Amino acid sequence: MPSPFQSPVVRYGLSISNALIIAGIAYFFLDGTIRWVALGIAVLEVIVTPQILKRAG
Repeated sequence: MPSPFQSPVVRYGLSISNALIIAGIAYFFLDGTIRWVALGIAVLEVIVTPQILKRAG
């Protein structure tokens, strides 16, 4: 049975949904420099997580 992480839709879907959650928390609950740090983490989430999940699959 193939791993669900072999599908790019699953890998990018997970990372984009996580990034949206992080960005939402940053926008509504944080301010100042920490907001920008959280938004940077969200961007890294979209870039790095699919690569890690590809290796897991």
